[in-house]
Amino acid sequence: MGLTKVERRARIKKRIRKVVNGTSERPRMAIYRSNKQIYAQLIDDVNGVTLASASSMKNEKAQGVPKIVQATVVGGDIAEKAKSAGINNVVFDRGGYLYHGRVKALAEAAREGGLKF
Repeated sequence: MGLTKVERRARIKKRIRKVVNGTSERPRMAIYRSNKQIYAQLIDDVNGVTLASASSMKNEKAQGVPKIVQATVVGGDIAEKAKSAGINNVVFDRGGYLYHGRVKALAEAAREGGLKF
């Protein structure tokens, strides 16, 4: 019997997290994707603090649009919040998801917003 989808993602997430660590100068941009929403956080792993966050749930522009567009809006939003916090460089943590679809749209929108990773 093989792994379930959740177990497989948890294993990949653990493998990524061994390599990717965030500091206050270069925080980890963690992505979480649910069936209806998408979330992004900038995390300082050294101090265990979330520096900035953005979600499709709290953004008016991300309501009632396709999920790819939703991810693009959240990517632009997290880049804007990072800039206002004085953050230019981040480490990208895809959270065990494939770099495809909504995760890719969010990452590219964050890059267009001025984040480097």
